[in-house]
Amino acid sequence: MGVVNRLVGGMPIPRMVRVRQEFDGARLADVGGAVRETLRGSGVLRGVRPGMRVAVTAGSRGIANIALILRTITEALREAGAAPFVVPAMGSHGGATAEGQLDVLRSLGITEDYLGCPVESSMEVREIGRTPDGRPVQIDARAAAADGIVAVNRVKPHTSFTGPYESGLMKMLAIGLAKQAGAEVCHQEGYANMAANIEKYGRAILRDAKVLFGVAILENAYDQTCEVTALPPEEIAKREPALLLRAKALMPGILLPNVDVLVVDRMGKNISGLGMDPHITGCFATGYASGPPRPGKLAVLDLTDETHGNANGIGVADVTTRRLLERFDPEVTYPNAITATLTQAVRMPLVMDSHKLAIQAAIKTAPGFDKARIRMVRLRDTLHLSEIFISEAMLSDAAANPRVEVLGEPEELSFDGEGNLF
Repeated sequence: MGVVNRLVGGMPIPRMVRVRQEFDGARLADVGGAVRETLRGSGVLRGVRPGMRVAVTAGSRGIANIALILRTITEALREAGAAPFVVPAMGSHGGATAEGQLDVLRSLGITEDYLGCPVESSMEVREIGRTPDGRPVQIDARAAAADGIVAVNRVKPHTSFTGPYESGLMKMLAIGLAKQAGAEVCHQEGYANMAANIEKYGRAILRDAKVLFGVAILENAYDQTCEVTALPPEEIAKREPALLLRAKALMPGILLPNVDVLVVDRMGKNISGLGMDPHITGCFATGYASGPPRPGKLAVLDLTDETHGNANGIGVADVTTRRLLERFDPEVTYPNAITATLTQAVRMPLVMDSHKLAIQAAIKTAPGFDKARIRMVRLRDTLHLSEIFISEAMLSDAAANPRVEVLGEPEELSFDGEGNLF
């Protein structure tokens, strides 16, 4: 990398300033209490009978308070006389293996000891019916054999398509609960048809599976639980579109315009399905979803520990680091891309030897000649947008924005002896 490093190594890096962005911070003070209240108030527990075995879904995302929410639901089911158990419902994530999916749940704090009930992981599926156009509908075999199913998921915009149902309860049923085999069927027609397929397969599962109820979770811009809503099966398809619109209104973002270079410290499946939420970065893997303008260049520096080597979404970046590449596990990453038919999401960007060189490469290749006035933003990840770093060239915009507070003075980025930030 001698020649490559020389090409970018002299590029000046702007001084950065820490700023605070202000978003709607309303949140639930007692998440467990709110879950119990919505379960009681909605009447969904009336369908639970003593002795029923009930499968409760657990996905792979880093949803705030997810372990507590699942424990509260399983406790309420036990109190109603049922025998709940949790099933990983994450399509092909976790390397599309039963043990890999258990590892994902453990990393999220979802364990049998914490929940007080079994966690049963299997990639086996059972066909439970057909869609109106004759396609097979498959779900987790253990969930299919249970006396009831409870779907639990956060409702939020999807990273690769737009529709009335994106990430939420319908997707949890159609793709998460369908495991790798069913998720592959749902994805096979491509992202142009994903919104329609989520609804088609989701409605078929609501019709043919023993879904007792769903619990929809909304988060505020600070990655905190702000709403939980229990829905009987007949209300899931009716009410989820409104919950999605509410979730979109709660989304955070980068409040300053015209970003030349965006630096993201870490990405991972626990952050977003695409590793970095494109509704924050503006960098989408398909043309079937849209959001803020794309920055001139996107550099991502590392993977989270919780992603277990899954670098799905790296393909939207322009530059990355050797450190990230060394942590990248194709056995964990590629099943997701193959199942979702989204191979562009795992293409490899420029790989540089250090954080410093990656940032310099992004600056050097960003459009425009005035590199001394580069407009650069640095994020910890796309879940944490409250405090970010901006370059000096953006200070006047920050001062003019009432939702942005400047917290310090411009400072040089501090790299270690190997050119890394952390």
